[in-house]
Amino acid sequence: MQRDLLTRQLYAQDASLYEELPKGVSFPKSGEDIQRLVREANEKKFSITARSAGTSLAGQTTGGGIIMDVSRHMKDILNLDAEAKVAHVQPGVIRDTLNRESAKHQLLFGPDTATTNRCMIGGMVGNNSSGSFSIKYKTTREHTLEIEAVLSDGSIAHFKPLTPEELEAKQKLDNLEGHIYRSMLKLIERNRELIEKSYPHKEIIRRNTGYALDKLCEMQPFNPEGRNFNLCELLCGSEGTLAMTVSAKLDLSPLDKHKLVVVPQFETLEEAMRAAVDIVSFEPAAVELVDHIIMDATKGNIEQRKNRFFLEGEPRYILITQFEGNDLDQLHQRANHLAEKLKEKSLGYAYPIIAEADKMKRVWDLRKAGLGLLMGLGEDGRSPSFCEDTAVRVKDLPEYVNEFNAILKKHDTQCVFYAHASVGELHLRPQIDLFKKEGLEKMKAMADEIADLVKKYNGSLSGEHGDGRVRAPYIKKILGEEMLPVLQQVKEIWDPEYIFNSGKIVKPKPVDADLRFSPSYKKPKPDTVFSWRKEGDFGSAMELCNGAGVCRKLAESGGTMCPSYMATRDEKDSTRGRANVFRQVFAGEDPKGYESEELKEALDLCLSCKACKSECPANVDMGKMKAEFTNGWHKKKGSTIKERFFADAAKVFPLASITPKIANAVAASGIGKQLLERVFGIDSRRDLPEFADQPFRRWYSKHRRNGALKSDEKVVLFVDVFTNYNDPEIGKSAVHVLENMGYEVIIPKAMETGRPQLSKGFLEEAKEICQRVLNEFEEYIEAGIPVVGLEPSEILTVRDEFLELCSEKELPLALKLAKQSFLFEEFVANNADRLSPQNIKQNVTLHGHCHAKALVGNDPTVAALEASGYDVEVLETGCCGMAGSFGYEKDHYEVSQEIGNLVLFPSLKEREETLVCAPGFSCRHQIKDGVNIKSYHPAELIYRSLS
Repeated sequence: MQRDLLTRQLYAQDASLYEELPKGVSFPKSGEDIQRLVREANEKKFSITARSAGTSLAGQTTGGGIIMDVSRHMKDILNLDAEAKVAHVQPGVIRDTLNRESAKHQLLFGPDTATTNRCMIGGMVGNNSSGSFSIKYKTTREHTLEIEAVLSDGSIAHFKPLTPEELEAKQKLDNLEGHIYRSMLKLIERNRELIEKSYPHKEIIRRNTGYALDKLCEMQPFNPEGRNFNLCELLCGSEGTLAMTVSAKLDLSPLDKHKLVVVPQFETLEEAMRAAVDIVSFEPAAVELVDHIIMDATKGNIEQRKNRFFLEGEPRYILITQFEGNDLDQLHQRANHLAEKLKEKSLGYAYPIIAEADKMKRVWDLRKAGLGLLMGLGEDGRSPSFCEDTAVRVKDLPEYVNEFNAILKKHDTQCVFYAHASVGELHLRPQIDLFKKEGLEKMKAMADEIADLVKKYNGSLSGEHGDGRVRAPYIKKILGEEMLPVLQQVKEIWDPEYIFNSGKIVKPKPVDADLRFSPSYKKPKPDTVFSWRKEGDFGSAMELCNGAGVCRKLAESGGTMCPSYMATRDEKDSTRGRANVFRQVFAGEDPKGYESEELKEALDLCLSCKACKSECPANVDMGKMKAEFTNGWHKKKGSTIKERFFADAAKVFPLASITPKIANAVAASGIGKQLLERVFGIDSRRDLPEFADQPFRRWYSKHRRNGALKSDEKVVLFVDVFTNYNDPEIGKSAVHVLENMGYEVIIPKAMETGRPQLSKGFLEEAKEICQRVLNEFEEYIEAGIPVVGLEPSEILTVRDEFLELCSEKELPLALKLAKQSFLFEEFVANNADRLSPQNIKQNVTLHGHCHAKALVGNDPTVAALEASGYDVEVLETGCCGMAGSFGYEKDHYEVSQEIGNLVLFPSLKEREETLVCAPGFSCRHQIKDGVNIKSYHPAELIYRSLS
């Protein structure tokens, strides 16, 4: 049990509207641990809220008692029986992790939520999750065979389908489990007619309103033709209010051999809804609606912009339709027939068919990013989750949507429409500003009216996101007042003391209690050095995180964000965790702000890799936020000699380079390493980069005198401190390549753009460097001369942080410089027709630099190398773990190595015979230290191809 303030702050919210500070957080390692916690809860009278990834949209995983996080330790696949098609898993197993293992046997766990790379089986059981393919695979309930659970008295029970004889035996047990069976059977018998009359229409696949009593009515003994009685179906969707899952046995489905996607595109929502009814008749595996608000949001997201390739023009609505089967020709026939039918009915204007696996993945990546993109639209596009999970029959969708639009018009707002058209469930998110009193009142009024509308169509208020806190107050409208005592009886049969997740489904708080953002929220307005132009201000940047938890994905899911979380699996080391702490320590009546010890601890393992800037759907830039906070911390608390040492490389390196051999010998000696560790915090296990005998600038002075190319076409080559003093050969290679391409190379005086200062939180110094560079480069900028940089983090600072460090007066000049600045390999790729490489045909393995991947991508590096004659394999390696000075520091060495060992080191060990390209200075040294392989800058490899 952890009760410190930082941990409690980390678990005060999920992806919903709510924020409630818990009393503590427990991290059980086994069923026995959960049993002990439940017994303690009975003794000390506190509630327990179970949680895995914490991506709930209805507030299910917030609570004022103890949060029980199973994601840290209970994450094992206990058994996977391929022959029986059954997986036995703990609740902290990530859905995609399970499916990677299942795929080895041509199997999968069918429910497919938008959060599959981080959502966990415990949460999927609790919410009865389903996702995009529910028309084919239904919900988690249909795939949950057995559940081992801890009951509210601390005992263990094993739920599964029971024969009549087994059910009779269960009723005779003299314990809580026996009481549950006896009481539940009596409750269903007594209320069966009321339940069947009150619950949503049975045609609706996804119906999660209240407890699933209607599913129990379908079973024996109530239906002689029904399936065996199984309380697992009740536990699925019960949101952790009845029992705590220890493990579950899941039914796996065979993987189809082929998939194919067709994406009809529409001008109006009405067209799309009418088309959806027709599409369902073609037996697709999925039909997903995406609207123009989401598609427009992808334009501003670096990661998703590249996934728009299949859009023709600017559609207002699209229906992503997937067909699956074992006959590819038949799938093509169905897709073509569908397109022809829609065309005949004048439904839609484009119907692209996509069959390539990588392109289909990109289409679905765009769809899955929808929720996060919506939740990060900023102040003008706020769309809170309160009515986003309604479900009606597919044939009722067109009329239901028309009436929903009438409610929107009445309240003078617009709405995002997206998600599961194939099963009658749309995620409808009206744009409402909860920071304003009128916005909060509008939400409450609309929630009432929408519940009435759902009831009119005998629909479900929740299709998969659950009731939680946000919908529980409206269950009475959907199921009727008579059903509320029945639901309460269910709760009290299982959990008479309301220990498990109290306030969810039954006896909820008001919908507007404990809101994260409300009219009473006090927006932080701290002093800053960055301008925060895009976000508006620092306070707005703190509000961007929406809790979607994309930063909790693991390395095997791909991407870079968030390397520290991938290594530690600790919420405080995720972008979401840090963002939530940011908001809590800066907002409120008595903010700690820049003096917060909790926030400093949460930021300690942030590598400032910039991955969140592109991979986070809300584009949270935690590296920038960390720099601002650290600068404020220094002002309040001062800085250390260790921090100053790494920030002052431009002052220290010239001194060391006077006698490089002596400097290198001292740094490599045992005494030198001990001294560096003790004084500057440099881990003694690290080998510091050596200083070159001849710095680049000394070589270049000779080169200028001895026949450097003169040309009317010029390029400024920005040579940073590390290239100049440590890796001059890279600078030489770059000069030779650029001259070979016909450019005269200009070397400016400036050797720094402020990257070390930014990473260590000395923003005033970074601001001064920005101003100096702008002054020196003004003549090049006005002359239109391109500026090319070798170290990605340095040159990309010009395109990123300079725009936040400069004054309003300097901004036009900074924007011009940003437009004229390029990575070396980016510039080469843009002018590849000037290269004249030999036909070398060598294989190169590329590890991309984090900042380059976040702001530019790997494509320019690949293009430059391929234009030089190389065959390039791009490693999906994420962050290397070095991150400038981070990996050199004693306090961070172990985590740095853990990050390297996630993907990068194992991948390189498998490819020891190939050339390795790593554009980043620190990346190359991490590779050398980690696997003893020399890696090369693109400039070196391109020069080699010309020589």
